[in-house]
Amino acid sequence: MIYGNKERRTQVWLCGAHFINDIYTGVLNPIMPFIAEQVRISMPIATIILSCSHIFSSLLQPYFGFFADKMRKRAFIFWGLLSTALFISLVPTAKHIPLMILFIILGSIGSSLFHPQSLGFVVKFSETDSVKNMGIFIAMGTLGFSTGPLVSSSIAQFFGLSKMPVMACLGVLWALLMFSCVPKFSKSESKPLEFSLKQAFVDILSNRKLNILNIIAMLKSLITTSCSILLPFLWKAEGYNKFQIGAALFCFLFLGGIGSLLSPKAEQKIGTANVFYISMIVTFPMMLMFMFTYKTMPLLSFVIFALMGFVTMFATPITMSMAQKVLPQYKSIIGGFINGFSWGIVAIAMSMIGYIAQATSIVPVLVVISIIPAICSVLVKYLFAENK
Repeated sequence: MIYGNKERRTQVWLCGAHFINDIYTGVLNPIMPFIAEQVRISMPIATIILSCSHIFSSLLQPYFGFFADKMRKRAFIFWGLLSTALFISLVPTAKHIPLMILFIILGSIGSSLFHPQSLGFVVKFSETDSVKNMGIFIAMGTLGFSTGPLVSSSIAQFFGLSKMPVMACLGVLWALLMFSCVPKFSKSESKPLEFSLKQAFVDILSNRKLNILNIIAMLKSLITTSCSILLPFLWKAEGYNKFQIGAALFCFLFLGGIGSLLSPKAEQKIGTANVFYISMIVTFPMMLMFMFTYKTMPLLSFVIFALMGFVTMFATPITMSMAQKVLPQYKSIIGGFINGFSWGIVAIAMSMIGYIAQATSIVPVLVVISIIPAICSVLVKYLFAENK
């Protein structure tokens, strides 16, 4: 049995909400080259716009996590999912850049509202194995993120960008049903907690172990984000259509979700440190293989790219679970840092990376990016220094 009897209903609804919310966060990447063509903007500008999406969906998560921990209300998971579903679905229909950016910002803020509180709820409502439950929850989000490109590219390819708003229906319906299916805080728990935002941030940012885990999360999100944003432009230039690009991203992110799902079992067999080492080091040789095959052996390059997703996200649930155990009183805030802040920092960097990729070439830039986690894998040993 995956869940205990008392936790099953809540965990299923939270995992379902994570899957659906992250469908919307993944819809723009494969169709952005075609949206850019529609509104007549270049790849660097499109990269900046996509970076805005990641910034507003990520950098604000620690702050929303603070209020979620302090207020002890369920509101963030409902309104977050509603906002993400409604506004992201409207982005492809926007004919003017300011309106498109507004829709992206509002939808991304919705995702930023949803994630930290839902991450805290997974631990709060876990009766059995919180690491296993976190692995399932993160895997469902990754699978949703992988499904987004497939759904959006299919709708865009066969029905047109103007039909994208129909995607909002699923998110709105699930958010409304969660009102009755996710438990409220008990009366004793519903009293606001007394701690300050400054104190929480000082405690988190002064903790060496959490800083290392944040760096690891940033490096893995750097690989995922740079591949998801830049490679659709490469494939469009190579002549691939919307559906083919969406299918490639789906495979990459879907196998990433499988990696997250298998991660807790792998941790038991090979050890936590080895899971981190595999996730951080193996990406580099795989990116090299992709570079040498994407023109001459495209099918093999797609297989390599998909397996790269598995490796990149292999350590994601372990990173989150380990971080939340360091300072358990700040579960939602730490969830916001690992799952959000790290992605936001990478999104800021992507604005510059987009210009570099256009000035040079996309694939060599990705190879250089993949070297960074391999070099920084030396940090893993410091996670276990205290235990020794």
